[in-house]
Amino acid sequence: MRRREFITLLGGAAAAWPLAARAQQPAMPVIGFLSAVSPSDAVRNRLAAFRQALADAGYIEGRNVTIEYRWAEGQFDRLPELAADLVRRGVNVIAVPGSGPGARAAKAATTTVPIIFGVAEDPVVLGLVANIARPGGNATGINFFTAELIAKRVGVLRELLPAATRLGVLVNPRDTRIAELVASEVQAAASSMGQQMHLLSASTSGDIDDAFVAFARARVEAIFVGPDPFFNSRRVQFAIMASRYQIPATYASREYVEAGGLMSYGTNIVDMFREVGVYTGKILKGTKPGDLPVVQSTKFELLINRQAAKALDLTVPDKLLAAADEIVE
Repeated sequence: MRRREFITLLGGAAAAWPLAARAQQPAMPVIGFLSAVSPSDAVRNRLAAFRQALADAGYIEGRNVTIEYRWAEGQFDRLPELAADLVRRGVNVIAVPGSGPGARAAKAATTTVPIIFGVAEDPVVLGLVANIARPGGNATGINFFTAELIAKRVGVLRELLPAATRLGVLVNPRDTRIAELVASEVQAAASSMGQQMHLLSASTSGDIDDAFVAFARARVEAIFVGPDPFFNSRRVQFAIMASRYQIPATYASREYVEAGGLMSYGTNIVDMFREVGVYTGKILKGTKPGDLPVVQSTKFELLINRQAAKALDLTVPDKLLAAADEIVE
């Protein structure tokens, strides 16, 4: 072989080597992120916690992991289609924090792709896992409680307004299971405290405005806002309407209080998103979802907005202030 021919052959092999090496490198993992709502400030804050947990596990979006986002924008009937689309995309894991309907849609879409959920209801009852300690199957995640906290939220509201007898309750009918659960549990708690419940539904911004008008006409003395991702995205609207109609309201998460709402009691949802991120990182490293026990929330926080109370001409009892985990000034 002539020297010129040998050099040409060697150069061609060298040029082909990087292509072969790249072909043998594993593809960047893809996380499917399924949400029942639209991107918002609160969701962005929660996403930051999710991404930080991934980063702590060594996965940084855009560098060594891709996240495919699907937003139902409050239209729960779109969730099955969006979940199926993520499965067709070939994602390595589907993360569904904060949405029972979303988790059920993902579970219906696949029996093989790992699913990490964050749900307010019992995941066994929802059909997501076989057992809390040993989930089996392709799903596991975080269970942050709702029903278990409803009586406590009604009780805290009673401590603030001991003379109140008419309680307004607002739920989102698009999540039928949670709406029915909230209505049933609040009715039981309110009846035991000698209160009457006035139940209304809202699934749009206009519905929320209409509900406050109806609550004011019914002369309710306080409002229990059901836990709901769409309601959370409208938390500033809730604060404005409660102030306009001078009706104290209680909420399920701290973001409402930080946005000007009066009081909240429940799980720290940002922490739940972080835990979903932790489990998602474990899945990407090879752990099977069936081997990861469902994490159940054990810490709940009471927040009170002192300025909101002042605007409503309310004096918060010292005992309630002392019990609060945080006072927002």
